[in-house]
Parts: sequence; C-alpha cells; structure tokens
Amino acid sequence: MLKENIIKKVLDKALANGADFAELFVENTFNSSIVFNDDKTQNNIVGNDYGAGIRVFYGQTAIYAYTNDLSEKALLDAADAVSKAAKSSNNIAAIDLIKKDIKNIHPILIPNNTISKKDKIDFIRKINQASRNYSDDISQVDIRFLEKDQHVMIANSEGLMVEDNRNYSRVYVSSIASNGTEKQVGGEGPGRFAGYEFFNSIDPAALGKETARVAVTMLHADYAPSGKLPVIINNGFGGVIFHEACGHSLETTSVARGASVFAGKLGEQIAYKGLTAVDDGTLPNEWGSENIDDEGMKTQKTILIENGILKSYMVDRMGSLKTGYDRTGNGRRQSFKFAPASRMRNTYIANGQDKFEDMIGSIDNGIYAAKMGGGSVSPGTGDFNFAVAEGYLIINGKIAEPVRGATLIGNGADALLKVSMISDNMEMAQGMCGSVSGSIPTNVGQPAIKINEIIIGGRK
Repeated sequence: MLKENIIKKVLDKALANGADFAELFVENTFNSSIVFNDDKTQNNIVGNDYGAGIRVFYGQTAIYAYTNDLSEKALLDAADAVSKAAKSSNNIAAIDLIKKDIKNIHPILIPNNTISKKDKIDFIRKINQASRNYSDDISQVDIRFLEKDQHVMIANSEGLMVEDNRNYSRVYVSSIASNGTEKQVGGEGPGRFAGYEFFNSIDPAALGKETARVAVTMLHADYAPSGKLPVIINNGFGGVIFHEACGHSLETTSVARGASVFAGKLGEQIAYKGLTAVDDGTLPNEWGSENIDDEGMKTQKTILIENGILKSYMVDRMGSLKTGYDRTGNGRRQSFKFAPASRMRNTYIANGQDKFEDMIGSIDNGIYAAKMGGGSVSPGTGDFNFAVAEGYLIINGKIAEPVRGATLIGNGADALLKVSMISDNMEMAQGMCGSVSGSIPTNVGQPAIKINEIIIGGRK
C-alpha cells in the first residue's frame, strides 16, 4: 500500500521527539450498501474510504493523528504532529521493517462487490415478499444489505510490517406488524467474515418469515408480568447481556482505569462454577474473526472465565503496558480515524451439560426470553436493562403463552453468580459494538442459560 522507505521515514519522524513507540495503520476500504423498504430500493450507496493513522507512546500516554491524504508529505506532517505533542530524552529509531506473511484462516470464495446488483435485489425481494406474505398484519419490511472489503497495513517501530484483507457481508431485516394502534418488530441480522458465498448460504424466504413471525406473535401477545422471577435466556443473541454487562468489563480499556467491577479479580470465582466464557478471533469466517488485530498481532482464542474462575482479560498493546498482562490480540478499531483499543471479537458462553427441556421443566413460574433486543449498561457497575424481543411465560414447567414488553433488569456480576443451568445448544449472533475505538463487528453467543432470579420489568 505504501513503499517501505516512506513507511520507515514516517515512523522515524514520529519517534523524533523521544517517543517510546510508533505505529502506522493504513487502510483502503470499499463499502457497498442497499437500503430497501416500501417495496422498493431506497438507496444503493457505494464508497471508498482510505487513509492512515499514526500513533506514538510516551510512557503510558498515547497520541494519535490521522489523515486521508496518503502522500509522503501529508504522512510526514501527521507524524511530526504526534511527535511534537510530547517530549522525552529517548533517542530511539525505528528498526528495519520485516514484512510478515500471515496465514489466511478465513477463506473468501466469492469476493464482495463481484456480483451484479440485479442478483442482490432479487435476493432482497425474496426476503421482502416472504415477510409480507406471512400475515396481513405486516405493514412494513426494512432490509439493509451490506458488503465491506477492507485492506489494511500495519507497521511499527519494532520492525513489524503486515497486511491483511477482510471481507464482511451482512443483511439486516426488520419486519413490522401493526394493528392500526400498536406496532411490534421482529428483526434478524445474520453476517459473516466472508464474501458473497455467505448470502448464497441463506434461505431468504425463511429469513423473511422468521422476522414476520416474531412481529406478529408479539403484536397479539398479552403484556408481561413484573417482579423477581427465574428466567431462561435463549441461545444466540441472548449472549448480548454477557457481552454488554460483563464483556466490556473484561477489556483492559476499562480494567486498566480501575473502571471495571472485575479489575484485580484474576483467579477469583466470579460466576457459576459451570460457566466458561471465551473470546475467540480464530473461528473460521465468523463475523467477529480476524487473521490479525488492528495492531498487527495474530488473533487467538482466549479463555476469559473457566468453570466460574476469572482467567484472563482482553488485552491490547496499551492495556498490556498499563497492566502488565500479555496481549491477547484484541486491539481493534473501526477505521484509520480511530486509535485501537481492547475490544471483543467472538465472545460467548461455552456449552454446558444441561438439556433445554430440563431447564424449562425446573421452573414453575417464570419467563422464557426466546429472543433478546437492545438495552443499556453502566460499564463501571455492570447494571443493565435489556428488552425481551420475544418472550413467553413458563408455567408448571412448560412454555405457555407469549408475552410482550418484558425487560430484564439486573447486574452483570450478580447475574453470573445466579446462573444455575447451562444448556448444550450454543449459537452465535451478529452485532455492531460501539466503544472508544468506533463501531466494529462482533459476535455474541451462548447456549440457553437459567438465571435463578432477575427483576422483570413489565406492565402486569
């Protein structure tokens, strides 16, 4: 992407005022998106985003600048700017670059943006038609079809130079059911670290029907009860609670500042003894996977919690510098406009040994959260509230009538200890995670879990 002699000049310029470390991140990304609603294509946007970010460390202080001008002069000017933001007596020069070849563990069969627009629109229309045909209650179907082809290069003053190509594919479907006075939404957003072969693997009609089914079911459901009740949270996107209420608190982005309820607790029991949680960037072609992170480190599998014991945090370069923990390949960023930070990849609760039907049968009066929606969390305390997108009563050990409007209210650290059963049906679901280094693709996941008691916010 850039000549090696220019990269070396930029790194040396960034180090010129005594910085301890310098890094250059260069990106060239091709984005394509189609927005479809009201039975027609509303937008078909194609764009190219390119630029570079330069980061230096002075002790435990990081300074970052970026530019979308990749000329030698612009890069040297940006390097000069970050260099002059601080000063030390160090006299360090970048060592010779050694280009490192990486093994691509996420093969791309059909590169993005190589398929005709007509084929994409035909795929979208099949989703739309299946949703609308499901019920007369379906009043609106919104579909977003997304493709991204990202090429990155990372070089640093330690001599690292590495490049990677990343293809992301996703379709998000939102079906809205209405009775004239109220509306309910059913949504699905499958995605993969893959090319167009991902879309070929999806049954568009089944996707449209599923989103319509949830919307219509919830439209005709009664309101959920309120109070402290046991709950079964289903697999897949149910993992969003662990991601938000616990996962962020295991990133050194928060741990290093002491802004995490889990800071300083390595080796301690923080969860139900049968619970193991993992962050893994190596899973082939998964939405949150990578060959390397955005600091150039090879991705890996990290056991965060094992049998309830906290084993590791997710650690980027600055997090390692501040805490002394080894890096785990979790340095991620949205684009060259952001400095990297410790972020999740594919983060999930591993399979347990309980059977789903036994979990349901263990509850006389509770809630089954079949699909989770959005929510909010306070990272410092772990306090959360999340909407249940599709919920059912559990009565006398059986799944009963559907209920809507349920909210799960609790605390992440407390909820981990109140888990009492974990099923063997782990699945993952896709999302975009926002934090200090922008919005990035992440997988959440879990098998169905039972929490003995949690506050249910409802209208009854």
